[in-house]
Amino acid sequence: MSGPFVERLPDAAGKGSIRVWLKSSAYTRRLLLGEAGDPWVSGAHYLAYFSQAHGLLRPDVAVLEVGDLYDSWNAAHSGELAESLGKRRKPATALRKLLEAEAPRKVLAEVVEAVLAHLRGQTPLVLSIPSPRRWMNHANQLTGSTDIELTSDDAEDAAMYLADLMRSVSAFSVSGVLLEEARDAANFHVEDLTRYTSIVNVVRHYRWSLALRLPNDAVPVPEALVDFDAVISPVIESAGAAALGRDISAAFATDAAIAPLSGRQFYFAEIDPGLRPESVLEAVARLRGG
Repeated sequence: MSGPFVERLPDAAGKGSIRVWLKSSAYTRRLLLGEAGDPWVSGAHYLAYFSQAHGLLRPDVAVLEVGDLYDSWNAAHSGELAESLGKRRKPATALRKLLEAEAPRKVLAEVVEAVLAHLRGQTPLVLSIPSPRRWMNHANQLTGSTDIELTSDDAEDAAMYLADLMRSVSAFSVSGVLLEEARDAANFHVEDLTRYTSIVNVVRHYRWSLALRLPNDAVPVPEALVDFDAVISPVIESAGAAALGRDISAAFATDAAIAPLSGRQFYFAEIDPGLRPESVLEAVARLRGG
């Protein structure tokens, strides 16, 4: 059984089993399933894909992209989300309607159960979830609404819906959650971090760990990051008490020089789906040996 991933993060001496955290689903899906391949048909279908993908890269963290599951479901049920909404609604309603659907929750539970059985506690399983504002904005775009202004109060409502989704897999030995903010810092609001209480409470209640991936240029003060066990960023130099994931995605893609880790740091790389398999395997080998 895998415990919270915080137990595997590097300590002050740099010792810990998490050294290379990869975000690789876009790359492995294209490589193994083709441009239009969809692994989210069922738990068994996903496991067949996942076992190949995980064996190929052997990352230190197994990641399930929950947002991808809901995009897959929405694409297969085109129009249902928009039809379920009235013309007058709160900004978070589209996200609530998307997340309350039973079918994708059932698939998520099947996938989590199957992947955990495959991992057998050897690798921590983390649910990657878009941040409340990011997913709320995306849900509205799926309905054709692009002019909705979102506030921090809306982000707090969205956080409650994400927390409810997390409860749906609380029976499984998930290791933690990764919240991913929008990549563009202009769409990131640091005050939103104080509105994630619902998510933090659920994570702590189930004794999971919580990580945050910041936008490319965001530099919040360490005090704003107190609720997170790990913070991932390409630019910040300190995350307070949290372990720091150095986002080296750009250097990974271009084979640029990468500085060695120090202290409570680990590497994080989102793999460009267009990279050649040989270059990806070489880059991963360098990170492990560096």
